[in-house]
Amino acid sequence: MPSNNKNSGFRYIIVYILVSLCFIAGCTSKDYKAEADAQVYRIIDQKWQDEFGSRANYKISDVAPLPNDIQINKEISAGEGLDLSRAVAIATAHNRDYQTQKELLYTSALDLRLVRHLFETQYMGGLSGGYGADRNDELTGVEANLGFNRLLSYGTIISAKISAAYVDVLTGNMRSGLTSILSAAVTQPFLRGSDPNIVLEPLVQADRDTLYQIRNFSRFRQLFVVSVITQYYQVIKLHDIVKTTEANYDTLTQLARRIEKLKDAGRLPAYELDRIKQEMLQVQDVLVQAQKEYELSLDQFKITLGLPTTSEFRLDENELDTLRAIDTLDTDFDEGESIHTALSRRLDLINYADRVIDARRKVVVAADALRAELNLTGSADVVAGDRGNRRNVQFTEDYLLDINLDLPLDRVAEQNVYRKALITLNQSRREYELASDTVAMEVRQALRDLKKAAERYKLQKEGFQLAQERYRKTYTLMQYSRASSRRVLSAQSDMIDAQNEATDALVNYTIAMLNFYRDTGVLQVRPDGMWEKGMEKEILVSE
Repeated sequence: MPSNNKNSGFRYIIVYILVSLCFIAGCTSKDYKAEADAQVYRIIDQKWQDEFGSRANYKISDVAPLPNDIQINKEISAGEGLDLSRAVAIATAHNRDYQTQKELLYTSALDLRLVRHLFETQYMGGLSGGYGADRNDELTGVEANLGFNRLLSYGTIISAKISAAYVDVLTGNMRSGLTSILSAAVTQPFLRGSDPNIVLEPLVQADRDTLYQIRNFSRFRQLFVVSVITQYYQVIKLHDIVKTTEANYDTLTQLARRIEKLKDAGRLPAYELDRIKQEMLQVQDVLVQAQKEYELSLDQFKITLGLPTTSEFRLDENELDTLRAIDTLDTDFDEGESIHTALSRRLDLINYADRVIDARRKVVVAADALRAELNLTGSADVVAGDRGNRRNVQFTEDYLLDINLDLPLDRVAEQNVYRKALITLNQSRREYELASDTVAMEVRQALRDLKKAAERYKLQKEGFQLAQERYRKTYTLMQYSRASSRRVLSAQSDMIDAQNEATDALVNYTIAMLNFYRDTGVLQVRPDGMWEKGMEKEILVSE
C-alpha cells in the first residue's frame, strides 16, 4: 500500500512537470510581432541622435505611427489644386522607395536584436513521451527538461539543464520509476577568443550597422525631399509653358483679327494675314507637344507620390508665383567654409569614416584567431532515481574537468583571413578618401551651379522685360502701318521664348539652391516632410 502511494506520488510529480511546461509554453505564445516591433523601435530611438533630424516618419506601414508622423489620405479630388507642402507630405507617407528605406532601417535593428540575444540568457525546454514493447516487456514513458545557455563577454559559456523521466511498466520484468538529471557545464577560453573585444565584436558591428542605417535613412530623407520638390517645380514649369503657349495662340488670334481689319482697310497686304495664320498653325503644334510633355511628367510625378496615374488633379500655380516674388538671390557662400561644413555634417561621409574603424577592429579579430587556443571545461551531472527501490532515492554524481589546447601549428585559413582584413583596411581608407574628395567636388559644383543659375535668372528676367517692351512698341507701330506683321510676330516669339527662359532659370535657381543645401548636409527635414527654410545659411556660417 505505501509503495502504491509512492508510485502515485511520482506520477503526480510527472503530471506537475508536464502541466508546468505546458503553462510556460502557453505564456510564451505571445504576440511576437508586437514584441519585435517594440524592441526594434526601442533600439532605433536609443540610437537616434539630434543631428539626424526629426525623429518622425520612420515606422513601417504595419506599425502604429507616432503622433507627429504624417497620416494623409492618398485621394485627391478631381481638379483639386495640390500645393507643394501637401505633395511632399503625400510622397513621404506613400512613396514606395521611402517605404523600402523604412523597412531597411527596421530589418537592420532587427538583426541587432538577434545578435544581442546571443549574449542573453537563452532558455530551452520541452517534453517527449512514447510507448514501447517487445516479447517480455511493455511500457510507456515521458521525459521533460528545462535549461538555459549563456555567453559572457570573456567568452565563457555557461549551460545548465534539469531533466525528469518517468517509466511506467505495464507488463514484464522491468521496474517503473522516476529518474532526474541535473547537468551543468562551464567552458572558459584563456588564449584565443578570451578578449572581450574579440568576443563582443559581432555585437559591436551589428550595433554600428544599425547606426549606419539610421544615418542612411536620414540622408535619404534629405535626398528625397529635394527630389520631390525638384520634380514638383519641373512639372509646374512645363504647365507654365502650356499656359504661355495657349496665351500666345490667343494673342495671335487677336493679332490675326487686327491684321485682317488692316488688310481690309488697305493698310496691310494680304500675305501679312497668311503669315500670321501660318504662325498660328506652328504654335498649335508646339502646344500639342507641350501638353503631351506636361501630362507625361505629371503622370511620373503621380508615381513619385504613390498615387495611381489615373488620379486627376493639378498643381498649385501659386507656388511658381511665390518663386517669382523673390527679390534677393542667395549666392554669398564661401567655398572653403561650405566644404568644411559638408565634410563634418554629411552623414554618408561619416559612415565611410566609421567603416575604417570597423576595418581596424576586424584586423585585431583576425589576429586573435592566429593565437593558440586553450579552453578549460568543467561539468557536473547529478542523477537521482528510484528504480528498484521506491523508499530510497539513489543519487549519482559525476564531475569532469577538461583542458583542451590547440597549438597554432596550422593557421593557413586564419592567415588568409588576417591578410584579407589588412587589405580591406587599406580599401576602406581609400574609399573614405574618395568619398571625401567626392563630397568636396559635389559642394564645389553645387556652388558653381547656384551662382550660375542666379546670374542666368537675372539676365533672363531682364531679357524678358526688354522683350515685353519690344513687343509692345512693335505692336503699336503696326497699328500705324509703321511695322510689318513679321516684326510683330518676331517680337511676339522672342517674348514668349524669353518668358519661358526666365521661368526655366528661376526654377533652376531654386533647384540649385536646394541641391547646394543638400550637398553641404545642412538641409533640415521637418516632421511634415518639408525642408526647414531659413536655417541653412545660419548653419553654414556657424560651422
